[in-house]
Amino acid sequence: MKRRSLPVAAALAATAALLLTACGSGDDKSSDNDKIAGADQGAEKPEKSAEPSGSPAEDKPDGVDVSLPADMDLVFDWDKPKDKNEAAAMDDAANFFRAIYRGVDKRTTKDAAVATYATGDGLTYAKTQIDAWIDGGWTATGTLRHYDATTRSTTNGRAVEVAFCADAGKFYGKEIKTKKILTTKPSIEDFDYFKIIMTKMPTGTGLWQASKVFVETKAAKCQ
Repeated sequence: MKRRSLPVAAALAATAALLLTACGSGDDKSSDNDKIAGADQGAEKPEKSAEPSGSPAEDKPDGVDVSLPADMDLVFDWDKPKDKNEAAAMDDAANFFRAIYRGVDKRTTKDAAVATYATGDGLTYAKTQIDAWIDGGWTATGTLRHYDATTRSTTNGRAVEVAFCADAGKFYGKEIKTKKILTTKPSIEDFDYFKIIMTKMPTGTGLWQASKVFVETKAAKCQ
């Protein structure tokens, strides 16, 4: 079995109350006026990065290092929305996932990037994901592609739902001790559909944090 999927399964079991499995019968193109589930989650002030300077500027948005090793490639193949808040929330949703896999690479849930781009249930989700990889003795390698993104805002502009597909068909677990890459043939298990609730920081810094994470695994609509 592809070990990439095992940490996800472990995280789903441990954070079942945080995750929403879509039934597939609803309309994903909800009206902007619809209430966004979980959007009332407040944001928390992030910790400042303790990382030394030296990474390229594009790897340190908000002054926090989200750089990843050369063999771990997170691709965000999507167009930014015209709305500035939604565009910023989308950027930080990407940084949220970079922070998770930076934690996987660094073998810690306490990296400054995790505290910066996650809060509340989003922080719990991130830590559970990272811990599952650590406990399994794995890191990750390959390309994880994110695509078909949509955004919608709450009426007060304080929260944005960022929804998208993820394809892990070329993203694998790698055993830390043996360096063995754990691969399998492509399957429906490679596809997930996410809805991330991004909450705007009240400090006026332009930072958005993932406050809730909803995911549909084995998402046929993402194939």
